Amino acid sequence: MAGDRLSWAGLLKWSLSYVDGAGPSRAISEEERRWLAEAVERHMMVDVVSRMREIALLMSTPPAVLEAQGITHDDIEGLLSELQVHVESIDMANDLHSVGGLVPVIKYLRNSNARIRAKAADVVTTVVQNNPTSQQLVMEASGFEPLLSNFRSDPDLTARIKALGALSSLIRNNRPGVAAFRLANGYTGLRDALNSESARFQRKALSLTHYLLSESHSDCSVFAQLGFPHLMMRLASSNDSGVREAALGGLLELARDTTLGNRSLLAEHDRLRRLLRGRMESIRVMTPEDLDAAREERQLVDALWIACYNEPSMLRSEGLLVLPGEESFEQPPDVAGRFFEPMRQASARRAPPVERSDPGDGTRGGMVLLLGPAPDGRSNSQSH
Repeated sequence: MAGDRLSWAGLLKWSLSYVDGAGPSRAISEEERRWLAEAVERHMMVDVVSRMREIALLMSTPPAVLEAQGITHDDIEGLLSELQVHVESIDMANDLHSVGGLVPVIKYLRNSNARIRAKAADVVTTVVQNNPTSQQLVMEASGFEPLLSNFRSDPDLTARIKALGALSSLIRNNRPGVAAFRLANGYTGLRDALNSESARFQRKALSLTHYLLSESHSDCSVFAQLGFPHLMMRLASSNDSGVREAALGGLLELARDTTLGNRSLLAEHDRLRRLLRGRMESIRVMTPEDLDAAREERQLVDALWIACYNEPSMLRSEGLLVLPGEESFEQPPDVAGRFFEPMRQASARRAPPVERSDPGDGTRGGMVLLLGPAPDGRSNSQSH
């Protein structure tokens, strides 16, 4: 049966025959169960590809024609949201280019509407995350340039943050992407992001900074010359715990560099010592609940103190590094990984779709069905 041509109407009739109550039911055999599962999967995949092709065709239509047809910016944003759901499957992500959808998405990165630029960056993020095939396709389709431009100079902060997220996913485990980011002086863009007032922008910039430092310690001197140690020290006292811990993790990566050592921090040696002592004093007066929540910060502060001053911190002597009931580590754990998603393998496995969306956006949903009913394209997705 598995090789038969699927008739969706026939399948529906066949399925209903088991639940219409007209006759005694019988158990479905394992062969029939497998055929039914395969039939449903084939049908959904064909429908999703068809729907993606429809969306691609609409997005390729000149803006003046869309406007004349009453298609609004909200409609386009809704289509991009729908497309993002479909490409959560790695197969659908890699099919986006073949159905003619990748180039229009990249063009929307230059759209005059900030929300559309941001949503287009969301789609690119989902397409390229841990996906070398689509990373290469986006690079070849000149997707890097508008993302970099939006990250560095978009007048809308949300569009800048989304562009940075897409860039981060595009260049991870992608040597040509990292090289392009260096050549385009992307590091100064990261520095500008750290100087912003947005904690979310700062966290994303610190995440990519940590990845670049961990992938190439030769970049440590460049980051030091651009003033990143100074910025990280300032952010290590942030009121946002995520920024604070991310900044401490970045400082730790610099301090552990075997080629540069602590030289990048020597110019502000006293400031760093004061900073760490200040963080330890803050930890000392925390309530038990706050201490538990600050476990990563406690470990980062201690590890950074050891890396810089070759002696245990006061957190160890006062029993604040490992609290009763917590696991003890012989070596400082890689707690920074929680924030920076370090991917040091030569070929990382693509993450499940549920991890690929940005939980802070809340922009999903509200699909606009301009070309007929859209099937649920998430049959191969685990979903962000």
